[in-house]
Amino acid sequence: MSYKILFYDNKQNKYSVNALLGALEGSFKPLEVEVISSEKLGSWLENIEKDTVYIFCVSFFTTQFFEIEALLRKIKSKIENIKIIVGGPHASGDPESAIKIGADIVVVGEGEKLFLDIIDRIISGEDVKGIFKAKGFVNLDEFSPFSLKFKRFGPIEISRGCPYGCYFCQTPRIFGGVMRHRSVEKILDLVKVMNNLNLKDIRFVTPNAFAYGSNTGKDVNLVKIEELLSGIRKVIGKKGRIFFGSFPSEVRPEHVKEETLELVKTYANNDNLVIGAQSGSQRILDLSHRAHTVEDVYKAVELTLKYNLKANVDFIFGLPYEEEKDIEETVRFIEELVKMGAKVHAHTFMPLPGTPFAKFPPGKIEGLYKKVINRLLPKGVIFGNFREQEKIAWDLYKYFSSKEE
Repeated sequence: MSYKILFYDNKQNKYSVNALLGALEGSFKPLEVEVISSEKLGSWLENIEKDTVYIFCVSFFTTQFFEIEALLRKIKSKIENIKIIVGGPHASGDPESAIKIGADIVVVGEGEKLFLDIIDRIISGEDVKGIFKAKGFVNLDEFSPFSLKFKRFGPIEISRGCPYGCYFCQTPRIFGGVMRHRSVEKILDLVKVMNNLNLKDIRFVTPNAFAYGSNTGKDVNLVKIEELLSGIRKVIGKKGRIFFGSFPSEVRPEHVKEETLELVKTYANNDNLVIGAQSGSQRILDLSHRAHTVEDVYKAVELTLKYNLKANVDFIFGLPYEEEKDIEETVRFIEELVKMGAKVHAHTFMPLPGTPFAKFPPGKIEGLYKKVINRLLPKGVIFGNFREQEKIAWDLYKYFSSKEE
């Protein structure tokens, strides 16, 4: 009996696929591996090999729950010899629901080491089933965030973990409260690989770009940040581009200082910073465990604009405990930031499994929030998938609430 590992690949989970392929590539396993896009899944299912055991791997967010539920049902109806391994944020927060929709194996937490162990056990003939929790945390230097063999490249994950523990966020629940960093040396090795392939746009995945190299994750290590950025610049030269503190990562407002902005302007190419604000109400920031002030956000935007960078400021509408006064303060603050020259990246609150806010109802785009959106949208100063988030959040909330009755 032969084995074949399949990775389900779509826009939302591509970074996870890259990391797991990188982990496999760095291991000793001479297995057949295939990446299947959502578009090609149908045609692929028509060519199943009966003497092959398929190991189907999928990582997903809570927003993808209904899509993955339908996918697993379809896969199991078409393939007899199959093991389905599920991981990612939703599975880590609510592994039981992943089992209920068809997963044979659920990986909770950081997957690189545990995933390789599970693959080993399956191909050794074990009947592996159930929920498996990662022990400890991964040393990022031991695993590549991309795959040279499969030509799967993307942003380089430079840090994991977050010491702040915001109550709406899964990051510290999955990756822990201690921030860990990939070493500058290893990052430069990865950049050299990309540069040799003429991949000269360097982006990063990190909970907080300006905390890179910090032992606590709560302060700024200017020496390490400069060592990182200057080292990358030497590798990619003037024609290469560095994006630091912009999508797909962000920065905390209290870490936006003249010194950090000087480093961005000196070495990076991004014309904007993504700044996490989340609310304009100090009461809501405190109840959400954000550990920064409204004034921190104001100062961060002011400094960012002073350095001729655009300020894209994240807000979450409908956070738990919000009252009319909190909404008024948030709307007023948003309008003030927009007058200064900032843009607002709006989100609708979605309760995520495993977080302290998991059981709260989702946010709603109504009242003052709806009015400010309608005022700012025509001006092009507010953006985001807030309406889609509102719909999927409420669909999920009703679905999971019905399961608890």
